Formats: sequence, structure tokens, C-alpha cells
Amino acid sequence: MPEKIDFSDQISSNKWKSFFLIAIIFAVFVLFGYVVSMTFAPELFFMIMIFAIIISLFYVWLGFYNSGKIAIASVGAKEASRQHHKEYYNLIEGLTIASGLPMPKLYVMNSPQINAFASGRNPENAVVCVTTGALEKLDKRELEGVLAHELSHVANYDIRYMTVATVMVGMIAIASEIFLRSLWFGGGGDKENKNMIFIVIGIVLAILAPIVVQLVQLAISRKREYAADASGVKFTRYPHGLIGALKKIKNENQPEKKISKVVAPLFFSNPFKNLGSTHPPIEERIKILEKM
Repeated sequence: MPEKIDFSDQISSNKWKSFFLIAIIFAVFVLFGYVVSMTFAPELFFMIMIFAIIISLFYVWLGFYNSGKIAIASVGAKEASRQHHKEYYNLIEGLTIASGLPMPKLYVMNSPQINAFASGRNPENAVVCVTTGALEKLDKRELEGVLAHELSHVANYDIRYMTVATVMVGMIAIASEIFLRSLWFGGGGDKENKNMIFIVIGIVLAILAPIVVQLVQLAISRKREYAADASGVKFTRYPHGLIGALKKIKNENQPEKKISKVVAPLFFSNPFKNLGSTHPPIEERIKILEKM
């Protein structure tokens, strides 16, 4: 059984990690700007660097303050209707009272898989999204357990760190792709040795970007999932709801939803059968919950 976690310490840690991650991504963008300028137009170095810094600052601001909207848009989710999703709304309202959290915006994602995720920069701007599969296949107590787990991520500020990681690392991948494609158009200038060195550096950075994505996904600690399970049970006082949901997820055999693997760490359970390293094993989560 994992060691007990001090939730106040975890909240503070997640806040610092979020800002540290933003600083790292900003530095990577500036590095890309430097490499691009030295590769294609060294004489425009200062102009390109200023442009790269402005774009980086703009993207960091946009990604941080709109992280919830970006995550929702990336999976094609629609806002939930109180009329058509009454139980969903009622359960969330009850859990926010129990947890002392503000009411998040609710969304539904069209997918046969049983799954859910929370996103946003803080509890006041949080969003919660569930799949149609979860609404259709889970009973009331099981759905409550899943939603309590997601609200626990909100309470612990896990959503800030996970969402910032998702959005920022995704942008690095985009920047890498743009750089590689740009090499096909006027790439390399006069092909001097110095120029070629920066081309090689740029290619290496671009190739490493997907690896960085995987490493950041792995860096999102499994302790957060265990902690959210435990905190979710604290909200509901009923571990069997969450256990039942996990067992149904373990036994279901549904096709993968066409989403980016970058957002996989946000979900309640891993939406990709072959990417189990982003989440703790379901069997282990069930085993721990059964001891509560």
C-alpha cells in the first residue's frame, strides 16, 4: 500500500511544479527560436529571437489561462445539459458540497469507453468531462466514485500540473514538426559548416520532442492517481462505488477513442490499452481500495 500523502504538501508541490514546467517550456521555445535563426538567417538573429520570445510568452499565457477549454476541445466534448444529464449534475453538486469545491463546468465526450477527466488551471476554473460510455454503463454509486476521483484531482491542484504538462508539451511537438517541415523549404541557406551544425541541433531537438512527451507523461506520478482514489473515497464514504467502476473498466473491450496520446494522463483510466505506463495498474488500484 502506498505511503500516506499530506494533501496540503501535495497542493503546494503541484503549484511549484506547474510554474517550473512553464519555465522549462518557455526556455525550449526560446532555444528553438535561436536554432531557427542561426540555421536560416543569422543576420536576423535579434529579430527572430524577439519574435520567438513574444510567441512563447503569448502561448504560455494562452495555454495556462485556457487549459481547460483546450483540453475539452481536443477531445471534441460538448457541454452537458442539466435536462438530459440530471444525474450527472446532481452527483457533482452533492460532491462539491461534500468537498467544499466550487461547481465546475460539466461536459460529455462521445465515446463507448468508460472514462472521465478533469482539467483547468484551478478549482474556480475547473471542468469535468465524462464519456457517454460512463453515463450509460455505470450505476449511480459507480459514477459517483469516478466523479469524486476527478474532483479530488481538482482539490489537490493535480489538474493544474497535468493540464499544463499536456498543453505545453503538445506545443513542443508542434514546434518540432514545423521546424522539420521548414527544412524542406530553403533549408540550410549556404550550407556552411556552422549552419549545418545548427540544422543538426534543430533536427535532434525535433526528434527528441516525442520522447519528451512520453517522459512527461511518465513523470506524472502514479501517487496522484492513488491519492485521488483515496480522497474520492473520503468524499463519498463508499469505496465499492469506485471499485465497481474500475472492475467494469478492466473487463470492457471497447475501441480506442481517436484522441491525442498527449492528453492520456488526464483521464481517469488509460484510454490506450498499450500505454499502461501513464496510469497505475487497475488491479493494484482495486486491491488498495478493497482494504479501505
